[in-house]
Amino acid sequence: MSADVQAPAPRRRTRIQREKRDLILEAALEVFSAHGFRGATIDQIAEAAGMSKPNLLYYFRRKEDIHETLMQRLLDTWLAPLRELDDVGDPLTELRSYIHRKLEMARDFPRESRLFANEILQGAPRIMPLLEGELKALVDDKAAVIDGWMRSGKIARTDPRHLIFSIWATTQHYADFDVQVRAVLGPGRGDEHRFEDAARFLENLFMDGLRPRAR
Repeated sequence: MSADVQAPAPRRRTRIQREKRDLILEAALEVFSAHGFRGATIDQIAEAAGMSKPNLLYYFRRKEDIHETLMQRLLDTWLAPLRELDDVGDPLTELRSYIHRKLEMARDFPRESRLFANEILQGAPRIMPLLEGELKALVDDKAAVIDGWMRSGKIARTDPRHLIFSIWATTQHYADFDVQVRAVLGPGRGDEHRFEDAARFLENLFMDGLRPRAR
């Protein structure tokens, strides 16, 4: 092929093709979050999607392709609140909003959180490049923002990365261990209000610890 001849652009998917892919991914999310990558099968995903296995394989050739697409979508969604951390905003307001957004995600996307947790517990064999690349770069960037707030005396001095890890751990707990949370809280406290209660507690916990100390 001549150097000045461009390859044809990839064909855009039709509306029906996009809807079928979304249907498969929704079914796969249910299957993967329940059984993990190893326990899930193409047959289970096809059955959950209400289509034949050959029809599913028209859209995704392998189970790995479905999982990779899901994990990329998940990471994009999961990192959105951290990307919104604004270096020109008030630090305590920005971090308070981040905690609330992470709890909202734990409430609204529990399957996605469990899928991600399952992958991490297996050693992240399929998403390590994403963790070492996109995720690390974003955390490094936002840790620098938080460190800047600390150096300017706007919030108390601590380790920025461990602060981010702590917010992840405390907020995603309410998705990954939801059954345990509801069982321990018991009737009356284990309903939807548990997320509001958690938000108030975590806000006090982190904000009290981050307010600058009087000299």
